[in-house]
Amino acid sequence: MVSASGSETRVAQHRTFAEAAVAAGVQHLVYVSFFGAAPDCTFTHGREHYATEQHIRSLGVDFTFLRDNFYSDLLPSFAGEDGVIRGPAGNGCVSAVAEDDIADAVTAILLDPSSHTGATYSLTGPEALSLEAVATTLSRESQRPIRYVEESIEEAYDSRAGLGAPEWQLQAWVSTYTAIANGEVSAVTDAVWRLTGHPATTLGELLRSGRSAY
Repeated sequence: MVSASGSETRVAQHRTFAEAAVAAGVQHLVYVSFFGAAPDCTFTHGREHYATEQHIRSLGVDFTFLRDNFYSDLLPSFAGEDGVIRGPAGNGCVSAVAEDDIADAVTAILLDPSSHTGATYSLTGPEALSLEAVATTLSRESQRPIRYVEESIEEAYDSRAGLGAPEWQLQAWVSTYTAIANGEVSAVTDAVWRLTGHPATTLGELLRSGRSAY
C-alpha cells in the first residue's frame, strides 16, 4: 500500500483503500509510511501517516509498516534554479533514503510476509547529512555551485507564498525543513541492510547512478 499524493483528503483516501482491501479478502497490508510518524510530529504529512497506521491496526488484519525517511532522490529538487537550497533547517541533519532501497525492502517483505507480521521498520540512508553537506555533494556531482541558505520560518512562508499552493501544502513544504531542524529525521538505522542484504545507498552513489530526479 503506497501512500497517496498529498492532499486535504489523503487520510480519507487511505482509509477507503485499506477498507476496500480488507473487504476484498486481503489479510496482510504492507504500508509505506513515514519516518517517526506520530500524531504530533513536525512534518505534517507524518501525522497523516500515523493516522493511517492507526486505522490499519483497527481493521484487525496483519500489517507491516515501512517508515521511510525523506527520499534522497528528491534532494536535488530542493535547490532552486539559482542553485540555492532555502529553508529553515538550521544545522539539522536528514538521513534520507534512496527509493530503490525502499523498493528492495518492500520486495523482501512481500516475498516472505509472515516473517514481518506486526513489524515496523524505519528506513534511512547510511548517513545523516546537513543541508549544507547535501549542497556540497550536489555541487560536486553536478559540477555546478549549489549552496544552502537558512531562512527563518516567516521567510520560508513568505518566499513560497507566491507559488499559488494551498495552505496545507505550504505547511508541508516548510515543515520538511523544520523537521530537519528539530532533529526528528536524523537517526540512522540498519533496516535497509537487514531487509535487503545490501548497504543503504549514499547520496553520492545515487547521484552517480543516474537513478534520481537529479
